[in-house]
Amino acid sequence: MTDISSNPNTNLAPQPPGTNRMRIDCTLAYEVDGASEFVFLIHAAIGMGQTLVQENLRIEPPLPFRTYTDERSGNRFLRLQAQAGPLKLAYNAIVDRAIETIDIYAPEVPVHDIPDDLLHFLMPTRYCESDHLGPNAVELFGQLAQGYSRVRAICDWVGANIAYTIGSSNATTTAREVFLQRKGVCRDFAHLAVTFCRALNIPARLVSGYATFDEPPPDFHAVFEAYLGGVWVLFDPTGMSPVDQIIRLATGRDAKDVAFATIFGPARMVSMSPEIMLVNQYLWTAS
Repeated sequence: MTDISSNPNTNLAPQPPGTNRMRIDCTLAYEVDGASEFVFLIHAAIGMGQTLVQENLRIEPPLPFRTYTDERSGNRFLRLQAQAGPLKLAYNAIVDRAIETIDIYAPEVPVHDIPDDLLHFLMPTRYCESDHLGPNAVELFGQLAQGYSRVRAICDWVGANIAYTIGSSNATTTAREVFLQRKGVCRDFAHLAVTFCRALNIPARLVSGYATFDEPPPDFHAVFEAYLGGVWVLFDPTGMSPVDQIIRLATGRDAKDVAFATIFGPARMVSMSPEIMLVNQYLWTAS
C-alpha cells in the first residue's frame, strides 16, 4: 500500500465562511493484462476557488508513481506503470469550495480584448466543431442579448433538447453528432454548449470534476466554463448538480484534455466509485 498525505494532522483547518466543505472518496479498480502506463487526473485542483484541506492516495499493490501539476492548466497528473494483475487506487480528500456570486449582467468580451493565452478557447477542436455548428448557433442564439443571459439560454436549450441517455454516446462522439442525435451524457451536453459558445465568439472550456447528484449513480461529471466579464463562469447544462458543489479536477479544450484516466497498454477498468458529499466540519483521519 502506498500513501501520500498533504496534512498528517487529524485536526482540520477551520472551514472559511462562504465555502462548501466537500469530502471525496474515489476508488478505481483495473485488471491489467500486461505492462501498462497509466495517466490519471483524479486529484482535486488547487486554486480557482478551491482550497485543499487534506488528501490521501492509496495504491494496491505498492507501485512507484510520480505526480506533477501542469503550470498552464493547473491540472494535477498522476503517472505510474503497472504489470499484469489487479490494480486499485483509492483517493480521498477534503476540499473547501468557494460559493461564488454569479453576475447575471456579466458581458461578453470582444474578441479584440480576449487575452492572448485564452484565444485557443475560441477555436474548433476534435469534439467541439464550432466551425460546423456555427450557422446553427447563430440561428438559435444570434439574436439574443449578449452576455451571461445568452450563455444561460444555451444551457437551457441543451438541457431541453438533448435527452440524458446513458450508453447513447462513446469516447469518439462529437458535439455535432450529439446535436443531430439529440441524446448524450454529461460530457456531450458540455461539448455542445462549449461548441455553441465558441461559434458565437465566447471563449469556453470543458471542466471535469467530482459532483453531487443522485442520478445517475456516482460518476465523474463534465461541465463547462464561459469567459464572461473577464472571468471564467461555471455552468452545468445538465442541471444535475449545483455548480458550487462541483470539485474541479481538470480544465481543457475538450474531453481529450481532461480524461480521468488514459491508459497505454492492455488494461481494463472493472469498477469505479468517484463519490463526493457535502459535509460539516469534523475530524477526519486518512485510513
